[in-house]
Parts: sequence; structure tokens; C-alpha cells
Amino acid sequence: MTGLAVVCRRVMHIYSSEGGDVVALSGVDLDIAPGQMVALVGPSGSGKSTLIALLAGMMRPTAGRVQIGLIDIGRISEGELARLRGTDLGVVLQGARRNLLPYATVLSNIWFAQRRAARVRPGDLEPPARILSLVGLVGQGHEKVRDLPASAQQRAALAVGMAASPGLLLVDEPTSQLDRAGRDEVLHALETINRERGTTIITVTHDPEVGERLGRAVTIRDGRVGAEGRNGREFAVIAGDGSVQLPPEVLESLPPGTLLAVRRDDGTVTLTAE
Repeated sequence: MTGLAVVCRRVMHIYSSEGGDVVALSGVDLDIAPGQMVALVGPSGSGKSTLIALLAGMMRPTAGRVQIGLIDIGRISEGELARLRGTDLGVVLQGARRNLLPYATVLSNIWFAQRRAARVRPGDLEPPARILSLVGLVGQGHEKVRDLPASAQQRAALAVGMAASPGLLLVDEPTSQLDRAGRDEVLHALETINRERGTTIITVTHDPEVGERLGRAVTIRDGRVGAEGRNGREFAVIAGDGSVQLPPEVLESLPPGTLLAVRRDDGTVTLTAE
């Protein structure tokens, strides 16, 4: 199994309503390599959930290109999208029970999720028991979802997301309702999936510590990619249109309209307020 690359180019998304249009994403550029783990970090309303919904094919971008592997998902049919979500793309919605049948066993939930992939790739799916081992639920497959603690339910949702052995796993706020111990169990499950299966994983989170744990954190702010954290270091990101979003603590002392002198010397770029 190999992970799928993700490419976003000048992605825009506008919600239309009677009260007027709302720009949720405004020119997002993003490259994620196969097998990479990435956290999309930002406050509510920043556009991160919209971005993951576009990656999942639940919506089409208003403009720009969203590519999963070799597929531009803005150009394929609804039927092709459904097939992609049932095979190469795993989606785990926010709230574990939204992904599960609570009255059924964990194994039954995985079998149910494998049905579409089984029609496309018969004989090419992992046994559910092996998927349970990835998420730390060995021996709990015959338990009903409703009887599991919160952390185990979230890991069962991850197992369902991995049922078809996808190359890309999209996970929305998997730790938001868990205590620290439960959060660590879920993050360990994501790390195990990535390490043992090579799956590309993109997670939406409010928690900056989750971003640090996954190794790469992309901040979404005001519908654009802002700062990016990699292995404990924070960087500003130059967008495709040449714009740069400065960190909020810098903007506090540099109000809109401030003139910045740009100096480049031996590979070092310096911005100086004039």
C-alpha cells in the first residue's frame, strides 16, 4: 500500500446564501507528499473544514484545482467520486458515532464499510481483525460500538475509515471530545496506520499539540494558508499569488497598510517596517 499525494492550486470556495456570498477559501495552495501526516490547524470559521470537505469530494471548489493522486476531483462524475470514497479515499467525520452503527459490533461496522470496495477489488482487502490491530482494538471486535468508551469509539471510526485500505485518510477533529489519555491513544493509532500502511493522513484540529505530534501543521486563517509548522519550527508560506500571511503576533504591531521594506542578502530576506 502506498499513500496518495494531494495538490491544491488557487482553490476558492464561496457559499451562496440569501444574505450574500461568503468566501470560505481564497486561493489555497497546498502540496502534501505521499505518506505524509498533516494537521490542518485553525479556529472555527477559518476554512479548514471546508478544505477537508473539498478533499473528500463532498463539495466542488468554486475555482481552482484539487487533485488526489492523479485525479482532479473537480472534473470527475458523482459516480466516480463515490467509487473513490469507497476505495482510495477514507473519510472520518467529526464525532465518532457519525461514522458508526452504534447497535452493531466493531467487526460488523468494518465489514459494512468494506462492501463497496469488495465489489471493485474482490479478494484484495485486509481482514477486519488486522485492521483492528492497527488501531489498538485487538480482542474488541465483537463488542457493540455503544458499549465502548469514547477513545475506543473514535479508534473504531478510524478502523472504518481504513476498511478499504485507502491511500488517503481524512479525519475531522478526532480528539476534540477526548481527555489527554484518549487523545494520545487516537494519535498513536494514526501514527501506526501511517507507519505500517504508508497512508497519507490529513487531520483537522483546533489543538496545536496535535499538529506538533503529526510533524507538519498547516495553519488555515481567513480562508488562506498562513503559517506552517514542521518538527517544532514555524514558517510563513508564500502563496501562489505571492502573498504571505504573517503570524498574528506580528500583525498586532503592524496594522494593515504598513509599508515593509524588503531586503535580500545572501539568501536571507528581511522585512523592515518603514
